[in-house]
Amino acid sequence: MTDSPNSPLRAVVVGTGFGCRIQTPALQGAGFEVVGLVGTDPDRTAERAKLAGVPHGFTELGEAIDVTGADVVVISSTPHTHARLSIQALESGCHVLCEKPFAKDGAEARAMLAAARKAGKVHMIGHEFRFDPLRATFAKAIADGMIGDPRFVSIITLIPQIPFSEHEMPAWWFEPAEGGGWLGALGSHVFDQLRVWFGEFASVSGSLETLTATRGPVDDSFTVHFEMKNGAAGVIQSSAGTFGPMLDVTRASGSDGTLWTEGGAVHFAGRDGTRELEAPAEYTLPEQPPIGSDPRFDSDRWRTLVGVELAPYTALCQSLKSAALGVPPASTLPAATFEDGVACMEVMDAIRASAANGSRLVDVGSV
Repeated sequence: MTDSPNSPLRAVVVGTGFGCRIQTPALQGAGFEVVGLVGTDPDRTAERAKLAGVPHGFTELGEAIDVTGADVVVISSTPHTHARLSIQALESGCHVLCEKPFAKDGAEARAMLAAARKAGKVHMIGHEFRFDPLRATFAKAIADGMIGDPRFVSIITLIPQIPFSEHEMPAWWFEPAEGGGWLGALGSHVFDQLRVWFGEFASVSGSLETLTATRGPVDDSFTVHFEMKNGAAGVIQSSAGTFGPMLDVTRASGSDGTLWTEGGAVHFAGRDGTRELEAPAEYTLPEQPPIGSDPRFDSDRWRTLVGVELAPYTALCQSLKSAALGVPPASTLPAATFEDGVACMEVMDAIRASAANGSRLVDVGSV
């Protein structure tokens, strides 16, 4: 563990995919010393650690913590391992940042939260898009009452990922037992976003579909009708399995107006007309840090994802660092915690229960 408050916090990253592409450079950009990378194959992990500028490679988390004296463990292994690894790290005295989807189900999520509370350590989840200036500006407008009473929400996201990039995706993504599928991959971000905007979910009705995925029996698409406890209702329709151009539509309407995103900006329409909302200066993202020299990420697809994910993930890691040091956060935006992880997993549990029973209405938290 760090010996001096002036010493950089030492971090171990578990997972050599997203862990190398985004988490390691984000941690380094936020001022952490990334001292270890944990993977499944010793030679491959050692090589990937070298390419990422990390001094040590390991295949066991316990050994990595013992050898490096890590203060923080950041996890992006397959989702079905998140609970075991998070609890192990917390019981070893480390702060934890766990990637989404948070856990296998709500029961695992609740066990992770209980372990974090018992350990008294910082616990966060990789919902980096809370720090995205557009989403934060959208949230502020709702909190400021611009749309009045929130009543209807429409979110449509269609991405031609599976038809053209299925071969590049990890094997676990196509295994339901390992946490694969589009509901966990994209849905967890959307559910967290909606909770930030409107509070807690009341009920959901959902269906899970497979359009073009061929490598395993997982959903690559989903539709969810939902109602929030504040009375707002809406629909989410999303697919990674469609052909054609990407479509990304988010609209939130209330008694006094509508908010939507378009052209890289947030717009508002009300009785007095339409205008573009300027993002507050405090929502400006940190400069994107440099990434390693790993040839796996030298493609248009991965470069695009780095451009979307890395700067907000660096902002998340800055918040992790502030919380671990017990100093005021670098951002006014709150990071997601294990409490948020439990809430999102309960939404996903309810959607899966609904989809398995003819899309019947399910109360969130009842599964």
